[in-house]
Amino acid sequence: MLAFSLKISESFLRKTNMIANRYNHDNEMAKEMVEVIILCGYWVNLPLRGLTRYGIKKYDNENIMKLLTAATLLMATPWVIARPAPLVSIATHDAFFNNIAAYCGKAFEGKVTVDNAQGPSSFTDKKLVMHVRKCTDNELQVPFHVGDDASRTWIITKTGSGLSLKHDHRHEDGSDDISTMYGGHTLDAGFAQMQSFPADQYSKELFVSQGIAQSAGNTWQMYIYPKVFTYRLIRQGREFKVDFDLTKPVKAPAAPWGYVN
Repeated sequence: MLAFSLKISESFLRKTNMIANRYNHDNEMAKEMVEVIILCGYWVNLPLRGLTRYGIKKYDNENIMKLLTAATLLMATPWVIARPAPLVSIATHDAFFNNIAAYCGKAFEGKVTVDNAQGPSSFTDKKLVMHVRKCTDNELQVPFHVGDDASRTWIITKTGSGLSLKHDHRHEDGSDDISTMYGGHTLDAGFAQMQSFPADQYSKELFVSQGIAQSAGNTWQMYIYPKVFTYRLIRQGREFKVDFDLTKPVKAPAAPWGYVN
């Protein structure tokens, strides 16, 4: 149902009355359409006192149903339905997005090349695989498998204001992790080979609520060149980087947790 407010003009009423007389208001499909309109009747303003000027002199259910049925038929015509607003993007964002999408369906093994965190790492001695699993015109889903841990999926989305990177974290049963959908949004043009995603407000507030306020300064970066894809996290005093070899595709893993094969 179109969500807009329509004030019926004289020309609209003339067309409505003309079409109403061409169609049988007892038609079951028309009745169903009318019921929907009546339920959503807030959008239409019917000046009943003006209907007599166009041949409807009786305000009974039959004539009101005829008018609403005709309004439905008019709304179904192409000249009434508005075209959706375009999703705009700039050349460097499109190029970066398309450079990753070119590998859709393929998986690649990687290794940690920088990690200055103190203490043991959950990535040590684990097979690291990125899988460009699902691609649409506006979204890329890239699961990041760490050994048998399939909890991570990177989601890159065209937003109309740039590119968004989100980290979808799930438990093995598919439920959401308490720390999920954090990430960032581009603030500049970037490059066809590289984009930066400083933490967005949702992520900053999430990190503060979890007692890791230092992560509010996170910036995630992704690089893509003919032979290597890089995922990088930086903030003051912290750097983590994984490089994936794009020259040697590997067997695609099963769907990440919470997704369907």
